[in-house]
Amino acid sequence: MEKTIDCMGQACPLPVVNAKKAMETFTEDGQLTVLVDNETAVNNLKKLAASSGFAAADEKRGEGAYAVAIDVKVQGGDAPAAAGTKGAVVVISANTMGSGEEQLGKTLMKAFIFALTNVSALPEHIIFYNSGAYLACEGSDSLEDLKNLEKAGVKISVCGTCLNYYSLTDKLQVGSVSNMYDIAETLTSARLIIRP
Repeated sequence: MEKTIDCMGQACPLPVVNAKKAMETFTEDGQLTVLVDNETAVNNLKKLAASSGFAAADEKRGEGAYAVAIDVKVQGGDAPAAAGTKGAVVVISANTMGSGEEQLGKTLMKAFIFALTNVSALPEHIIFYNSGAYLACEGSDSLEDLKNLEKAGVKISVCGTCLNYYSLTDKLQVGSVSNMYDIAETLTSARLIIRP
């Protein structure tokens, strides 16, 4: 079985997400070729292949044109089981990811939340506080992804004090209003805390 997908021009993490979805469609051993336009995407695809236990090779086909060939093994080469994430809590304390340029931070946070919708093992809970509360409110670019996560069983909590502080109480679109006691209880009993 051979398949090629064109991910040229797609922003991170779309090439990886689309490659993962394509790999899951294989019913027999074969090769998936992913076309991308930058070396970061090439490296990310090779990491995806390695984490799945598959060999991968890349080829530069021209300026801004690369092909990554992944040898997909269905029998005996399935991806290693993901570590269990029962009790995994994602804590988002800002509407940006990292420090530095604000617009880049917003782009990274949007990409992170989208990537969460495509991971093999979803977190149990996502908590938003401080300016992170904006992400669960009207006008957020991440609402659709957060609603999909909630439909998939991920609990979403948003700090009520933060909603009040930023005058967002009437704009909450996903999740439920929480308080600092509940947040502290959740964090102290979490098996794993993830802070993007």
